[in-house]
Amino acid sequence: MDPAISVRTCERADLPAVARLAGELVRMHHAFDAARFFLPERVEEGYAWWFGQELDRAEVVLLVATRGETIVGYVYARLEERDWNNLLDACGALHDIWVEPDARRGGTATELARAAIAQLQTKGAPRVVLHTAATNTAAQELFERLGFRRTMIEMTRESA
Repeated sequence: MDPAISVRTCERADLPAVARLAGELVRMHHAFDAARFFLPERVEEGYAWWFGQELDRAEVVLLVATRGETIVGYVYARLEERDWNNLLDACGALHDIWVEPDARRGGTATELARAAIAQLQTKGAPRVVLHTAATNTAAQELFERLGFRRTMIEMTRESA
C-alpha cells in the first residue's frame, strides 16, 4: 500500500466524507446499468444517515483509508445471518468498497478489503461473501487476488 495512506476505523466525524464516496459508488453502479441500480435523490444524505445507524453496531465493520487528514476510500462490511432465500449460511458480507481514482493502483483497496475481512473473521465470520457488478472487471480481479471465487451470477430482466 502507498505508505502515505493508512486504514483506520470510521468515526462519526468522517460520515460526510464517507457518504460522499458512497455516492460516487452508487453513481458508478447506476452508470453501469441504470435499470438495475437505482440512484436515489440526495444519496449522500441517505448514506450519512445509514452509516450513522450502522456505526455503533457490533456486527458492522466500517473503515476508512486516509492520506493525511483526507479520506480517500472506505469499506463497509458486516456479519449477516443465515439467508434461506439465497441458501447462504451466516457469513460476513463485504457490501461496499471505494477508493478515489487518484489513490488507486497503490494497494489501498487491497488493504481496505484485507482489514475488513480480518475484522469480520475476528467477529466470527466463517466466510466472507460479496457482490460485484458484472462489468466491473477491475474489482473482480482484485477480489480474485484476495481469494474470492465466483459462486453466483445475478441475472435481471425488466418487465415489458
